[in-house]
Amino acid sequence: LHIICTYFSDYSSGFAFCSSVENGRPPDPADWAVIDVVNYFRTAGFEEQANAFQEQEIDGKSLLLMTRNDVLTGLSLKLGPALKIYEYHVKPLQTQHLKNNS
Repeated sequence: LHIICTYFSDYSSGFAFCSSVENGRPPDPADWAVIDVVNYFRTAGFEEQANAFQEQEIDGKSLLLMTRNDVLTGLSLKLGPALKIYEYHVKPLQTQHLKNNS
């Protein structure tokens, strides 16, 4: 069993997101299908915004290549949620992926 937990915090609270091979989502985001990306953001509390990732067909490889500008403008999300998605999710996933693969 492989478990990866990432701790995210914002101004008011923090939470840990854990994924394992057993929940159907590969531990390395580069291996995520579009539905894995969508489910990740739904689990993180971004139900409405998760649909944008589905509509744009963002899989794990695409997610790891996204810039701040891609998230803020390319997905047509409201600014607040888009900033949180990038700062607390996309950027940490990219950093973790680079660390694990260097």
